[in-house]
Amino acid sequence: MADRILVTTTENVPGQRYEIIGEVFGLTTQSKNVIKNIGAGLKNIVGGEIKSYSELLSEARDTAISRLRNNAEEMGADAVVMMRFDSDSIGQDMETVAAYGTAVKFVN
Repeated sequence: MADRILVTTTENVPGQRYEIIGEVFGLTTQSKNVIKNIGAGLKNIVGGEIKSYSELLSEARDTAISRLRNNAEEMGADAVVMMRFDSDSIGQDMETVAAYGTAVKFVN
């Protein structure tokens, strides 16, 4: 059911009026295994994209959005507007991602 909640980076949903419920968040912290960290270290020597870290960030982003939707559903929201991401490294092999926005309920 939470996958039905619209998540948008815009302030307005075309054709919809809504009331603000409140802020919602989706948080995750993830890391890769030791083998992938060694491969990333070797790639760092020659340069280029480190695909294991790109995958890590993509997985973390998807998890954060899923949790954001769940938080919005728990609040009775129909959508999340003004969604943004924030991320940061924790140590050398962990990444934390936060998705946040404003939960809204559509009104007629």
